[in-house]
Amino acid sequence: MLIRRVPSWAIPESHATPERVALNRRLFMAGAAAGAAGLTLAPDAAKAGIFDIFKAKEPPKPDAPDPSAGLYPAKRNELYKLDRDVTPERFNLGYNNFYEFGTDKGDPAQNAGALKTRPWTVKIAGMVETPREVGIDDLLKALPLEERLYRHRCVEAWSMALPWTGIPMKDFVAWAKPLGSAKYVTMKTFLDSDVAPYQASPLYDWPYTEGLTIEEATNELAFLATGAYGKPLAKQMGAPIRLAVPWKYGFKSVKSIVSFEFTDKRPKTLWEAAGPREYGFWANVNPEVSHPRWSQAQERVLGTSERRPTLLYNGYAEQVAGLYRGLEGQKLFM
Repeated sequence: MLIRRVPSWAIPESHATPERVALNRRLFMAGAAAGAAGLTLAPDAAKAGIFDIFKAKEPPKPDAPDPSAGLYPAKRNELYKLDRDVTPERFNLGYNNFYEFGTDKGDPAQNAGALKTRPWTVKIAGMVETPREVGIDDLLKALPLEERLYRHRCVEAWSMALPWTGIPMKDFVAWAKPLGSAKYVTMKTFLDSDVAPYQASPLYDWPYTEGLTIEEATNELAFLATGAYGKPLAKQMGAPIRLAVPWKYGFKSVKSIVSFEFTDKRPKTLWEAAGPREYGFWANVNPEVSHPRWSQAQERVLGTSERRPTLLYNGYAEQVAGLYRGLEGQKLFM
């Protein structure tokens, strides 16, 4: 099952690349990938401040009360338990990867207020019995919510634990009624650079695109989160609906989804396109396969000084290992 085995992963923590440097390198690598693809920036791009795209704006007007608020907290499904404490909400709200709103961890909390989550329409398209569009509140009425406790592991080697509320994805797939010939489901986030100015950046192929095989999407763990911590999902966490697949690295969990397309072709995901040497389709957590620039053997637990050994499939091997038999030659970690 494992791709390759390395004798020793241990390095002194003092030798580890600081996370802020790793993130800047990650952005640089994406730019390099774009350049390799033939992207040419304007000569004055640097002078214009291509990364200085969050200009001072008036604060967004307060949102109307969330019409789904009465659905939370939902009943907890006790089948899904944790081996650690839930990460306090204050850490989760201020430490996010949501590149549409900036590349620093605090940027989404600062900038995502411009995102309007009502009205919000989700498109169901492609190889389905009946293509359609559904409002998020109608979707929440059609499929019952539950709460689950899940671990979350980022490719950057930090982790957290969350109480997600949402819809088992297998229930959503059954409700969407894909054709038997559909092999994948492609998910995309919104595209609006007026709301999310970083989508004006040429370094990524927007909108954010992710995908799962039908077998992954109908696995018992695959989850469409619409809330967390007993309330509707915060904007910086991917409101009003996002993916949560706890056995994969966090970049697979696309946020603020506006479309689900069922297809027989494997989608090209945003990070796979930006950095194919580092980020691929499968993205399964694997402690024995390093990221090209850092080890995955350990993880830093967000909000603590604790470091833990990384678990294969983030500790969910019992539920998902069978999905990948016969794929040992592929880059399961990417």
